[in-house]
Amino acid sequence: MAIAYVLITTAPGQDKSVYDTLLQMGLSEVNELSGEYSAIVKIEASSHIKVGEIVVNRIRTIKGVIDTKTLTGIKF
Repeated sequence: MAIAYVLITTAPGQDKSVYDTLLQMGLSEVNELSGEYSAIVKIEASSHIKVGEIVVNRIRTIKGVIDTKTLTGIKF
């Protein structure tokens, strides 16, 4: 299983609508932030490829999302 955290920056005034859309996506966790990033989500997927698909095809296509930063877990 792959785990990733995605920091999301939204356009001004779009925080709430992006947050509401993220909540409807069935992600592991969705939390609002203030400051440089507007939200952080936790993704649990079967592979890092699936994480990438979720970020690129689902999160980054939400109206109002202007940037994402994906932090992935690793195993030693």
